[in-house]
Amino acid sequence: QMCEKFTVCPNSMEMLLHNKLNLPKVTEEDGDFLTFLSFQDKCLRKISSGLYTFQTYLKYVQETFISENQNVESLSYSTEHLARTIRQMVINPEEVIIPDAATQESLHTKLKSTTAWTEKITIHLILRDFTSFLEKTVRAVRYLKNTRSFSV
Repeated sequence: QMCEKFTVCPNSMEMLLHNKLNLPKVTEEDGDFLTFLSFQDKCLRKISSGLYTFQTYLKYVQETFISENQNVESLSYSTEHLARTIRQMVINPEEVIIPDAATQESLHTKLKSTTAWTEKITIHLILRDFTSFLEKTVRAVRYLKNTRSFSV
C-alpha cells in the first residue's frame, strides 16, 4: 500500500539515505536460534524491550498514516499485549527496558519534525523493520515453545 499510495518502494535510494532511525532489532548477538537455550532469557528481554520501544514508533505511524489509523491502533494494542506477555516469561522482568515518558516524547518530537517526503519514508522503514522484528520474534517464541514445557 505504501508503494502504491506514496510511491515509496523498497529499492528507493533516497529511502536508504534517510534511514537514521534507531529501530529495535533482534540480532545474532541476542542469541542464535540454534543455541537459543543458553541465550533464551537475554533474547526474551531484548524482544520485550524492542516491542515496548516500537510503541512510540507505532504511535507516530498511527498519527501520520491517517487512512490506516484503526489498523495501526489495533496493531499497537496487540504489540503492547505481546510485550507484556513476553516480559512475564523473563526470569527478572524488571530487566526489560521500557522507554520512559521523556524518552518517548523526545523520539516522538524527532519523528514529527520531518518533511512530507521523509515522513512517508519513515513510515515505510518503521513498518518494514517492525515486520522483520516480529518475524524473528515468532521464530524465537516458536523455538522456545517446541523446546521447553510451557505454553505461549
